[in-house]
Amino acid sequence: MSTNTIEKNQTHEFKNVKYILTSSMRTLILVVLYNNRRNLNEIRDELKKPSATILHGLKELEENNLIKKDKKYYELTSNGYLLATNIIKLIDNWYSIEKNKYFWNSHDLSGIPENLLNKLYLLKDAQFISSTTSDLSNAFNTYIELISTSPELTIMLPIYSENHLKHLIRLLKNGNLKQLTLLINTEIFQTITKSRYLKKSLIENEKVKIIETDENFKIFLTFCRDFMTLTLFFKDNHYDDSQIIIDKHQSAIKWSKDLFDTILE
Repeated sequence: MSTNTIEKNQTHEFKNVKYILTSSMRTLILVVLYNNRRNLNEIRDELKKPSATILHGLKELEENNLIKKDKKYYELTSNGYLLATNIIKLIDNWYSIEKNKYFWNSHDLSGIPENLLNKLYLLKDAQFISSTTSDLSNAFNTYIELISTSPELTIMLPIYSENHLKHLIRLLKNGNLKQLTLLINTEIFQTITKSRYLKKSLIENEKVKIIETDENFKIFLTFCRDFMTLTLFFKDNHYDDSQIIIDKHQSAIKWSKDLFDTILE
C-alpha cells in the first residue's frame, strides 16, 4: 500500500471519527449498539432521550452506512462496528489519561512506543500511588511489597539502583523469587560485573536471565502473571521513584508484555 493511499485512508477515518464525535447522540447510539442490536424502545430506555431525537440520529447514521435496520431492530454495519471500536478505545484512552493525569502529564513518555501509547486505555483501571512529605518511600515500599508476592518477575530496569537490586537478591535467596528476567542497558550490566557480590548473585545465578541492550530506555517496567507496575522519568531526564502506577488486570499485563517485546526488537 502506497504512502498516498495510507494518508487518504487516515484522512477518511479522521473525518468519520470527527463526524461522530461532533454529535453526542450519534456517539451514544453507536456505543449502545456496539454489543447488541436493539429496537427503538430499548435505545430510548438506554439513552433516556426523546424518540424524535434518537430517530434523527439513527437516520443520519443509516444514511452514512454505519447502522442498518432489520425489521424493528437497529444494528451496526461492518463500517459502523469498526468505527465504534475506535471510538470506544478513544474514550477509554481519555478516561485512562484523565484518571491518572498527574502521572502521565508530569513524566517523559517518549520512551513508550507510539503504538502502545495509543493503547493506554488498557491501563484505564490502573491505581496511582505517590509518595508524600510524611512518607517519602511510600511508592517504593508499595513496589517492594508487591514484588515480594510473585515467584516470577520480568523487569526493565533503566537505572543502576543498589536498593532495588538488594531487594531482588533477597527474594532470590529466600526462595520467594524462582525466576527473574532482567533487561538492563550495557552501562548497568558493566557496573554489575564490577561487583563480585552482584555478579555472583545475579549474572551467575541460574534463576536469573539477564538481557543486555545498547538502548538506554527510560521505562521502569515490572510485570508477572498477576500484576504490572510502571514508573517513569521526569521530563528533565531524572528518574522519579516517588510515583508508580499498578494494575492487576490482564489487559494491562498484556500491554506490559507487548512493551517489553517491542523494546527487545
